[in-house]
Amino acid sequence: MDYHKHRFQDNSLMIFKNTQVVAVLPANKLDNTIFSHQGLTYGGLVYSEKLKMGQVLDLYKSILKYLSEKGIGKVVIKELPYIYQKFPNDDFKYIAFILKAKLLKRDALSVIDYSSAFKIASNRKEGLKKAEEHQLVLKEEYDFQGFWNLILEPNLLKKHKTAPVHSLKEIQHLKHKFPKNIRQFNVYKHDEIVAGTTIFETEHVAHCQYISANTEKNKLGSLDFLHYKLITDVFKHKAYYDFGISNENNGRQLNKGLLFWKEGFGARTVTQDVYEIETSQVNLIDEVLI
Repeated sequence: MDYHKHRFQDNSLMIFKNTQVVAVLPANKLDNTIFSHQGLTYGGLVYSEKLKMGQVLDLYKSILKYLSEKGIGKVVIKELPYIYQKFPNDDFKYIAFILKAKLLKRDALSVIDYSSAFKIASNRKEGLKKAEEHQLVLKEEYDFQGFWNLILEPNLLKKHKTAPVHSLKEIQHLKHKFPKNIRQFNVYKHDEIVAGTTIFETEHVAHCQYISANTEKNKLGSLDFLHYKLITDVFKHKAYYDFGISNENNGRQLNKGLLFWKEGFGARTVTQDVYEIETSQVNLIDEVLI
């Protein structure tokens, strides 16, 4: 989080047992609310898989009590989707229920589960035929400049009057810090870049952080070609391939065309919830274990 620390008022917490750190809550403060974390795709408490439910309850009790004493009224936490978890863990979902948390947002991720049979639709395969006709080539690049400057930034500015969450300098910095986890794949037609995607790779998941192509994407089949190659070859050893969200308006609407395209590769919906917890509800934890 260090690369964009100037954007947030850090309020991350470490929880100790005696002198040993047992959990960490990445967080920032905004007014009277703690967020975990507005600068991260996913949030929540980070702790060892050795901890059991009763111990996790104690962690949340300690955090909420501490924040309440500091005058913090609310905590907003983005749930970690199960596909990113290293072991089965719905601790937070249950604790949010106990604490009468308010559901603020529900995002819809489009995900391919490699453990289940999935079928790539005929219209996606038509894109592959176009790509073959135009002799498109897929390359992994270590420089993000071409994709950022020629494809991604112009597209976002034209379509949405916005910029990528990460600047070119920031994504290059992250690549330097995590060279094996952040990867750039570009599609070329006669050495000219026509499409690309930035992948954030974890142990079990290949996540598409950015996807973009030039105005000829439908004619060339560039995006169909790009993701077909990644899904069926580059990342076929993963447990999941995550296209990211397809929703807008705080999760209450879905981009129909974008969702249709992702589902054409066999992706299905996995949700990610954002909850608001009032620190004053901390005493409800005492009533859980009987």
